[in-house]
Amino acid sequence: MVSEEVEGLPEPAASEVALRVLACGVCRTDLHIVEGELAAELPRVLGHQVVATVGAIGAGVDGVAAGDRVGIAWLASTCGECGYCIGGRENLCERPRFTGRDRDGGYAEAMLADARFVYPLPETFSDVEAAPLLCAGVIGYRALKLSEVPKGGRLGLFGFGASAHLAIQVANHWDCETYVFTRNEKHRKLGLELGAAWVGAIEDDPGVRLDGAVSFAPVGWMVPAALKKLGRGATLAVNAVHSSDIPSFPYDSLYWERGVRSVANFTREDAHEYLSLAAEVPIRARTETFPLAEANEALVRLKNDDINGAAVLVP
Repeated sequence: MVSEEVEGLPEPAASEVALRVLACGVCRTDLHIVEGELAAELPRVLGHQVVATVGAIGAGVDGVAAGDRVGIAWLASTCGECGYCIGGRENLCERPRFTGRDRDGGYAEAMLADARFVYPLPETFSDVEAAPLLCAGVIGYRALKLSEVPKGGRLGLFGFGASAHLAIQVANHWDCETYVFTRNEKHRKLGLELGAAWVGAIEDDPGVRLDGAVSFAPVGWMVPAALKKLGRGATLAVNAVHSSDIPSFPYDSLYWERGVRSVANFTREDAHEYLSLAAEVPIRARTETFPLAEANEALVRLKNDDINGAAVLVP
């Protein structure tokens, strides 16, 4: 139950925690919801890269205490009963709920969350630094795993925004040689600063074949363009919750056991793995902060690819 010390916070139900928001990352998924590309029941408070302190806990909550600093991510809850959940693939749950889409998120001063889906955060990171790790970071990590790029291999990153600039730091830790494809000059500069072996436009030839790749751009034409850069047996992981249609492409682009696969959400295990790895590396997010009242400005800047790194709202 809510105590006098946390008056003003929403009251948590059983298995919930009431949270005071410290920072919340701005994600392109938020933009897809705003623009109607992802269905959501409105009105809805956006935001799923939330750093917060626990103000109160509901009945039956274990492992989380008042005063803890925690992270809240996109996956708000799962059914725990379908074959995917039982089989350890809760990211594919048949009845999931998502933070900022199905329940109110972190574009706020306070919120509620399912206590089973909050994460302890390494003390290494400030509130602002930790926020982008909770979606941009962990989904980029899952995308790297699904690309099956070998450690020490050649990795292609198509698009270089919030998620990619964190993924390249994992790739560096894995001794990968990374090739960044983007038209944005600020993003090219950041790619080189973060250790890319090569930067250029999608139509440019890096002079090598890639052992794995991730596309972060929500545009379907990027898929056949990226496939042309892959070596034999390489996989392209498409890290987008929404995308325009993929145009047709010749079978030769897919032959030699090249593969394309989507990246759908992530599991709690992914999140715990990534946060531990992020502290070990350590991963450092490049951020631009905005007051909570300027959330719309942050979304417009994101839409125009005018954020060099990750945008973070601070109440």
